[in-house]
Amino acid sequence: MNASIKTAAGMQGIPVAAIIQDERGVADDLLAEFAFALRHRGRRVHGLVQQRPDSQWKASTVLIDLDARERFPLFQNLGTGSVSCGIDETSVAAASGVLRRALREKADLAIANRFGALEAIGRGLAAEMLALMSERIPLLTVVATPYLDDWRRFTGGAGVQLAPDPQALEAWFAGLEQGTDHR
Repeated sequence: MNASIKTAAGMQGIPVAAIIQDERGVADDLLAEFAFALRHRGRRVHGLVQQRPDSQWKASTVLIDLDARERFPLFQNLGTGSVSCGIDETSVAAASGVLRRALREKADLAIANRFGALEAIGRGLAAEMLALMSERIPLLTVVATPYLDDWRRFTGGAGVQLAPDPQALEAWFAGLEQGTDHR
């Protein structure tokens, strides 16, 4: 991570957690189901979930605003010969407004679809995630194992790591409501 990137170091006790996934796409449905279950129970959950409607991973992957259901394409079509990542940073920048709204509205829980390649270098949704953490608004995201060390640096070690399991998410959120830390 770039040394000039600000992190959440020194922010122990911040309500932030990541679902740790070893396999691509494992946590996406889990995160969305958890968010909608909390909303159904009357909790103010705002943010972005990731969806891949068909087997064409990059071509069909979108970020979805939990409130407006607006869809933001995650990848650019760079052609079949491309070996580049292809993340559409313009679309991610547009989607970042969803997290800024969660901050303004003091959500009970903010959902960021991923802490990944862009966030690891201080781009993507990193600024919005740090703003949410600094205001102590609970934040839940997904981190793939290759980015786990970056996540730990980003949160200053304050981020709770969760198994991709509904009970783990429920226990973490229940702990927030009760004022306990489920590390």
